[in-house]
Amino acid sequence: MPTTRATTDRSAPRALLRLWPYVRPVRARLITAAVVAVVASCTGLVIPLVLKWMVDGPVAAHDPAGVWLGALYLLLLGVAEAVLFGVRRWLVARPLSYVEAGMRADLYRRLQRLPVAFHDRWASGQLLSRATTDLMLLRMFLAFPLTFLLVNGVTILVGLVIMLMQDWVLGLVVLGPAVPVMWTCAVFERRYAEVSRRAQDQVGDLATVVEESVLGIRVVKGFGRHRSQARAFRELAVRLRDTELRKARLLASIWSVIVTLPEVAIGAALVLGAVRVADGGLSAGTLVAFLSTALALRWPVDSIGFLLAMSQEAATATERYFEVMDEEPEDGTAAAGPAAGAPVKDPAARGLRFEDVRFRYPDAPPGSPPLLAHVDLHIRPGESMALVGATGSGKTTLTALVPRLYEVTSGRITLDGVDITAMTREELRARVAVAFEEPTLFSASVGENVLMGAPDGAGEPELERALAIAQADFAHALPQGTGTRVGEQGLSLSGGQRQRLALARAVVGRPEFLVLDDPLSALDVHTEAAVEAALRHVLTDTTALIVAHRPSTVLLADRVALLSGGRIAAVGTHQQLLRENAEYAHLMSGEQEDSR
Repeated sequence: MPTTRATTDRSAPRALLRLWPYVRPVRARLITAAVVAVVASCTGLVIPLVLKWMVDGPVAAHDPAGVWLGALYLLLLGVAEAVLFGVRRWLVARPLSYVEAGMRADLYRRLQRLPVAFHDRWASGQLLSRATTDLMLLRMFLAFPLTFLLVNGVTILVGLVIMLMQDWVLGLVVLGPAVPVMWTCAVFERRYAEVSRRAQDQVGDLATVVEESVLGIRVVKGFGRHRSQARAFRELAVRLRDTELRKARLLASIWSVIVTLPEVAIGAALVLGAVRVADGGLSAGTLVAFLSTALALRWPVDSIGFLLAMSQEAATATERYFEVMDEEPEDGTAAAGPAAGAPVKDPAARGLRFEDVRFRYPDAPPGSPPLLAHVDLHIRPGESMALVGATGSGKTTLTALVPRLYEVTSGRITLDGVDITAMTREELRARVAVAFEEPTLFSASVGENVLMGAPDGAGEPELERALAIAQADFAHALPQGTGTRVGEQGLSLSGGQRQRLALARAVVGRPEFLVLDDPLSALDVHTEAAVEAALRHVLTDTTALIVAHRPSTVLLADRVALLSGGRIAAVGTHQQLLRENAEYAHLMSGEQEDSR
């Protein structure tokens, strides 16, 4: 999948504006919070004016009562500032948690709707980092930098006006560093954008390695590869560390400029102001007020680098989020064509039919031959067809075309005479059930995993029937029976147990069409025989396509289709093909094992 992308030509504000649809429902509270924060910050700028009044008034007049009154004013201003900032945080906390939750839910829904080809390209760790780290960065940006970029900007502007009103000469001295600071910020923003994107992509790569190591822990331990896995992780971690250090160096460089130049300007203003006070050209209160205002602006100025860094990280996180959201999802609507439920007048069209089907993977090299070419096959209603072929012949891919996990490149597939593209995916997948050679179970109970293949409302009777067909009665012996959670990927179960539960999931909904990709490969001989016997009763009422590697599985089917050279080379009964087709006889001889 694509990792680091060029970011030097992108605009952070333009990227962040894409968050507006999520922010719009809570805009009133965010605007109110920003106004409250501006008022709180400006309240702090009143403190220097009170200090000026105290120095030039009660202090100069030796009036203790006036000093105590000024101290009360300062206390009230400090309390008001603290309360207002507390109100701001209260205003943004709840709505922004909803924004983050909404974005995460939308991302998850989009991932469910994206085609299998998308998931083939993207590493799971990259998707995980977008759903966790990136969205956390966006929430933090909306809660703090978004508001304080405005608040600090207004505070600096108001503070400069106050200082210029106090004394325009000293004000110009403090304004001196403005140009070099702005130039430094522009350079910093461009460089930090690139490094920030690289770091966030590397976090995704690191998450991928961790996830693969955890899911493949049996392989890692079985082959004693923990050192090589640790070395691979360490290399990625070091690379991420170096990138983060690069970010820290960039942040340190801008802070050194933003902190040093204003401090030098304030020092110059202090010396010049003290000279003018000594000469009688400036009151001590005015100098105190001016310097207090300048010091009050230190945090707004010093935070510019920090806020810009967080804004760039948020812009990068926004880009990464919308890279997934902008992917074209599976079209849930039906294409123009006959209604899916329309009766089929031609009996010959009923059942499952492949008509001149061609397929090549979307990311296949240009000019490469298609994996499947001119596939023609008809499975009659209630018939079971075994699909046999050599390794890499495209059997699994052909079965994945029926539920539209992949789209045919050309040709068409029909169910009872209706093109599958004329159905919604929801309707198609309600009619077609699948069981894959590599069974996938979820971190849920046995019953929940099996009933995932049934319509809503299915319960214990359907579950028991499916478990009986798949010879999965072992589920009742688990600690909590069918309520036992099987753990991530179902790794607490054996391969044969997982495969039987996947088969039970396929048959629990009594589907019209059944697609089985070598569903019995992990079973022992006796269990396989029992499952086959139960499946025969199911297959009498179901149109089935079964990928088979062993003669015992082939015997489940009424007829056999041989896939060779990207097309159906022969169709017939098992005994017929054994007599008439040398390739089929070779495949069934056991001299070649096939996994796909």
